Amino acid sequence: MDLKLHYPPDSLPLSAITTAKLAGIPISVHSDLSSPSPPALLLPTGVKLQGINAILRYLGRISKNVQGLYKRDDLESSQIDEWLDYAPLFASGSEFEGACKFVDGYLLHRTFLVGYSLSIADLAIWSGLAVTGRRWESLKDSKKYPNLGRWFNSISAEYGALNEVTAQYAGKKGSGKPTTKSVEKEQKGSNALANGDVGKVGSRSTNEVDLPNAEGGKVCLRFAPEPSGYLHIGHSKAALLNQYFADRYHGKIIIRFDDTNPAKESNEFVDNLLIDIKTLGINYKDVTYTSDYFPQLMEMAEKLIREKKAYVDDTPREQMQKERMDGIESRCRNHSVEENIKLWKEMIAGSERGLMCCVRGKLDMQDPNKSLRDPVYYRCNPMAHHRIGNKYKIYPTYDFACPFVDSIEGITHALRSSEYHDRNAQYYRIQNDMGLREVYIYEFSRLNMVYTLLSKRKLLWFVQNGKVDGWDDPRFPTVQGIVRRGLQIEALIQFILEQGASKNLNLMEWDKLWTINKKIIDPVCPRHTAVSAERVLLMLKDGPDDPYVRIIPRHKKYPGAGDKATTYTKSVWLDLADAKCISAGEEITLMDWGNAIVKEISKDEDGSIKHLTGVLNLAGSVKTTKLKLTWLPDTNELVPLSLMEFDYLITKKKLDEDEDFVDVLNPCTKKESAAYGDSNMRNLKKGEILQLERKGYFRCDVPFVRPSKPIVLFAIPDGRQQTK
Repeated sequence: MDLKLHYPPDSLPLSAITTAKLAGIPISVHSDLSSPSPPALLLPTGVKLQGINAILRYLGRISKNVQGLYKRDDLESSQIDEWLDYAPLFASGSEFEGACKFVDGYLLHRTFLVGYSLSIADLAIWSGLAVTGRRWESLKDSKKYPNLGRWFNSISAEYGALNEVTAQYAGKKGSGKPTTKSVEKEQKGSNALANGDVGKVGSRSTNEVDLPNAEGGKVCLRFAPEPSGYLHIGHSKAALLNQYFADRYHGKIIIRFDDTNPAKESNEFVDNLLIDIKTLGINYKDVTYTSDYFPQLMEMAEKLIREKKAYVDDTPREQMQKERMDGIESRCRNHSVEENIKLWKEMIAGSERGLMCCVRGKLDMQDPNKSLRDPVYYRCNPMAHHRIGNKYKIYPTYDFACPFVDSIEGITHALRSSEYHDRNAQYYRIQNDMGLREVYIYEFSRLNMVYTLLSKRKLLWFVQNGKVDGWDDPRFPTVQGIVRRGLQIEALIQFILEQGASKNLNLMEWDKLWTINKKIIDPVCPRHTAVSAERVLLMLKDGPDDPYVRIIPRHKKYPGAGDKATTYTKSVWLDLADAKCISAGEEITLMDWGNAIVKEISKDEDGSIKHLTGVLNLAGSVKTTKLKLTWLPDTNELVPLSLMEFDYLITKKKLDEDEDFVDVLNPCTKKESAAYGDSNMRNLKKGEILQLERKGYFRCDVPFVRPSKPIVLFAIPDGRQQTK
């Protein structure tokens, strides 16, 4: 029987492939953009079955090797159908955790999902987990879902063929599409990523892409930041895509610092880039520096000069730029090898004559692609290098060093954003002139954010001019800045690797990122109470004469958040803004206590509220009240808070090409509000995420030290609050 399974590249039917493998049913698998969606199984008779569930039921019925995959009694067959309908939840980023929790509880006393043997229900759920890649890998051996992990590992061990299929078709331990050698398909995958059609990859995989010409176990990638600033959200996309492909193809990553410009670089940036790379969870094999290869690069430059593939030029920079634009050859282009070598030695010495020169590649001054018009390979720079001091007076350009080091270090695929597309031809031409192995360039679309500057030069301006408090300022798009503001790395990874839904990645909204972040922190972060410094006392006539304490959960739905102590007193503090909304005689709800009736509202001569008087009505229904208010007890145990809110640094979504960012600076980017918090907040740790009831989410930046020094909390956007 010759069955043919057809499916689109963004929808790998792993459950059907694994079922066919276990069932001993020969099946050929075909993936291309013209394949139907949903998947289709073509029978030798010409009959076509469409839809993953129909295919699974058919394969289960005709199984040769494993009996009972679908043929059960009426009840168990119906239960299997239920699980087939449930399996797609694992492909939804927002539903994944809930699905894991449900199945984990269901498997508490079960070995299989249905009955006492393997069924296509097990294969559907197992495959649904396997294709999520790193997300499930990070959970399956943890204590979070012990029953689900036990079940998954047990099936993996019992049926080893599943892992073989997953490795073949979904990369490392389940990542999505098959690793086919089809050049046409690989190019389509590359274009899809360049256009932003990555889909949910990495920790939440659904729409996978292939790395062209990749072989499992042989892929070598590099992430090569320049140590001239901290890692920002734009760099994160490149770093995480490198990690994704390394995982998918059992490859490795080299971190290489592109330290060829001593005027901009420092050890501070190196150290913090390594911190940021660790924060992102990038697993690298080695750390190297372009400066490690300076001797070899100098030898290569001299070799090219002697082979008449490069020359030394002393044309003034402005004139050189104009000649390149106009396609005019330099007067130095045809100097003799001897004259070029003489000037090259002057450059190495850093002499007055040498400082006037640069080395240029002799490529093609008439090429329509201006990057091929004799690019600069080497420049003089007398400044000390942050690693090797004053050893050299000349430094290679990125365009010259990168293709050399990529090839020498064994890089198989160089990932870089499509903004450098026109320089790809230059990259390959330089490698060919050097006589080195070509490295495949894989392009992806650059990530840009609204109201955000990602140029390190511009970010440095904010630091040097005191517009921010440093590279980790919560208003900065640096990894350290957004983490300090309260972003979870899991949210950043998901945001960057789930951009397949957007065709326009040139300008992304921050709201989506913060919405993802909220979904991650809300289910687990503890709840606390704060009242504004502008507050009013509500005196309860029948309140407790002696304060008493109750222990209540910090999160009603998540026991892991722990408990907190709440004190109940005869007088309680309310926000002034809340007090202004109350009418005399109105019944209100005091959250985590019960109802109260406000009898009197005392005001001063100016009409400002002095205090409120009321009585408890704990038997009252919270459903009948309009106002559900937070409150704090009138005790000396309250802690002072400083609540910080932040806005964008510029007032324009996207700068025009010739527009100066200084002209659109936001005059007010930080707002501080004083408040008081419940006594439990004395135990907050630096970096802890919490929710202040009815006020929003916050990250503790400065914990409690002493009563005279407020706790500093940074407001975390939730994706709904508009800062503009």
